[in-house]
Amino acid sequence: MKFLDQAKVYLRSGNGGPGSLSFRREKFVEFGGPNGGDGGRGGSVVIECVDGLNTLIDFRYQQHFKASNGGHGMGRDRTGAAAKNVVLKVPVGTQVLEEDNETLIADFTEVGQSLVVCKGGDGGRGNAAFKTATNRAPRKFEPGWPGEERWVWLRLKLIADAGLVGLPNAGKSTFLSATSRARPKIADYPFTTLVPQLGVVAAGEREFVLADIPGLIEGASEGIGLGHRFLGHVERCRVLLHLVDGTQEDVAEAYATIRSELAAYDDDLAAKKEILALTKIDSLDEEEIAEKREALEKASGKSVFTISAIAGENVEALLFRLLEIIEEGKAKEQALIEEEELKRSGEEPATWQP
Repeated sequence: MKFLDQAKVYLRSGNGGPGSLSFRREKFVEFGGPNGGDGGRGGSVVIECVDGLNTLIDFRYQQHFKASNGGHGMGRDRTGAAAKNVVLKVPVGTQVLEEDNETLIADFTEVGQSLVVCKGGDGGRGNAAFKTATNRAPRKFEPGWPGEERWVWLRLKLIADAGLVGLPNAGKSTFLSATSRARPKIADYPFTTLVPQLGVVAAGEREFVLADIPGLIEGASEGIGLGHRFLGHVERCRVLLHLVDGTQEDVAEAYATIRSELAAYDDDLAAKKEILALTKIDSLDEEEIAEKREALEKASGKSVFTISAIAGENVEALLFRLLEIIEEGKAKEQALIEEEELKRSGEEPATWQP
């Protein structure tokens, strides 16, 4: 399945049906009075978050969604039929934005969430609704209320527990392929990965979701290269796994390039917990590994894992460290939710302990 993480769509809800102008006409009933029914409600346009999707590719082939108009009111006080809603199904992690592609309308983070983006017009009243004690034969009716129309952007930000970042050809796809059943394209040239990839990684008996995005280059936050479009996919991750290619000359510069791009894109993204790993150590001797590890630790101020995804060296320890941070984050989020619930109930919240 092709991957698409952004789409612009046109939405229009249906107009309400017009009311009816009708009078009761029966034999021996000279003055039957008005019996015009109301018009039906126009169809609304609804966006719903569903399970089983991980791309917006359907919106590449259809960009216009229009709901039907409500049915006409009829005589004998019959109300027109309400039109069916048009439902757009989107994956978890989809954001809905205004036409300016900046103003957020909704953020779908759970299956089952839905939003009426364009409400259908109400049906017009028939002449029976205007009958009064002084106006026994009204000839007034309403045409029905118009629907709404708008352009919106759909933007998908994949929801993963951990995200892979690094320069092109740093070994991200190889790492994802070695630790999960995902099979991204792997080759020895930059920008082999053109779209984000997700994989379920097992650490012991537990699992977490790992996202691989296209490699970042200097200026990515300003739109240079491929990675700038996909930085949003790691915004929701609890931890970043920063891979640095051990075969390149200046590993400290490679680390600094990615960190500066993350900070330029979003301060919250740069503030996320980060695990740093020196990759492709199977291509280095022990002296080179020690030298580059020391340079990387000096540049980052963090401890550095040295791994080889192909040989499986030190990979398991790295996965367990990632899982530890992910579970700490989940526990903290759950504690905050419970704290909010206790506040609403008026009880004293307990202090969260990592």
